Amino acid sequence: MATLSEDIRSWGKKLGFSLIGFAKAEALDEEGANLDKWLLKKYHGTMEWMERSARKRSDPFALLPGAKSVIVCAINYFHPDIQINTPIGRISRYAWGDDYHKVIKDKLNELWKLIILRKPDAKSFIEVDSGPIMEKAWAKRAGIGWQGKHSLILNQEFGSWIFLGTIVTDIELEYDSPAADLCGNCKLCLDACPTRAIAAPYLLDASKCISYFTIEHQEKIDNNIARNFGEWIFGCDICQNVCPWNQKKAKNAVAPEFKPREYSNGIGFEKILAMNEDEFNRVFENSPIIRRKLEGMKANVRNVSITNKMN
Repeated sequence: MATLSEDIRSWGKKLGFSLIGFAKAEALDEEGANLDKWLLKKYHGTMEWMERSARKRSDPFALLPGAKSVIVCAINYFHPDIQINTPIGRISRYAWGDDYHKVIKDKLNELWKLIILRKPDAKSFIEVDSGPIMEKAWAKRAGIGWQGKHSLILNQEFGSWIFLGTIVTDIELEYDSPAADLCGNCKLCLDACPTRAIAAPYLLDASKCISYFTIEHQEKIDNNIARNFGEWIFGCDICQNVCPWNQKKAKNAVAPEFKPREYSNGIGFEKILAMNEDEFNRVFENSPIIRRKLEGMKANVRNVSITNKMN
C-alpha cells in the first residue's frame, strides 16, 4: 500500500503539478537572518509589506501552530518566444497566461481536499507567493531545486521556468533531501542584468530590478534608470534567458492555463497607449498584468519608448 507521501505525489501530478517535494517544518534561522540583512540594505525598495511580515516568513509555526511538514508543489510554465518584427513592449513569460496565483491556489486546495480524506483532522496553511512564507527556501529544502545566482529556484528538469506553491501542514511526511547547487562558476545572469540588480551571486537588489519597476513601483521612474529597460514593459526575463540550465532544459508547459494568449509574447507600444479600460480588461482578463492597471502599463510604455528614442 502506498504511503501518504507517495499518494500526495501521485495526486499532485494528476492535478497538473510538475514537481512535488516535502520538507520538515522548522524555523528558517539562517534564511531569516539573511532576510533581515536584505531588508536593512533596503533591497526591497518600496515593498514595505515585506518588513511587516518578516518574522512570519521565517517561522512556519507562526503560520500554523503545530506544523510538521511543508509540501512544495511546482509547475512548469515555459513557452517559447514568438518572433515579432515590429517594435514591441515585452512581457515576462510568467504573465503570458492566466494569473498563476489563482491557478496554483485552486490546485493546492484540490490537493488538500484529497489529503484530508485520509487525514480528516489535519490542518493547513496554503499560499502562493503573496503570503508571508519563504517559498524558495522551502523549495530548496524539499528538493525541488537550488537557488540560482539570479535568486530563482533552478530545477534540473525544467530550469527556473516554474511556479511554486506551498502547503504547511501538521501531518508528518517522508522528507526529501535538499537540492545541490549546480550553478558552478557561471555568472552569466550577473553579467547580463542591465540594471545590475543582482548585487552579488544569490543576492537580488529588487529595488534595481526591471520587474520591480514595471510591476511594483508606483512612482515616476528616472529616465537614467528607465533607459536600461530595453523593451520590457511588464517584468523581465533577461537573467533567466541567459541561464544555461534554462536554455538546455526548457520544455513546453502542458498546463492549458499558461498557454500564451493574445499579445502575451509582446504588444506594440501604440496598441497599449490607444487602449481603453474595456479593451485592456478584455485582453488581459485573469492575467497578472491586470494588477498593474491600464494607466500603469501606459506609464511603463512611455518610460520605455521615450528612453529608447534617447538611446
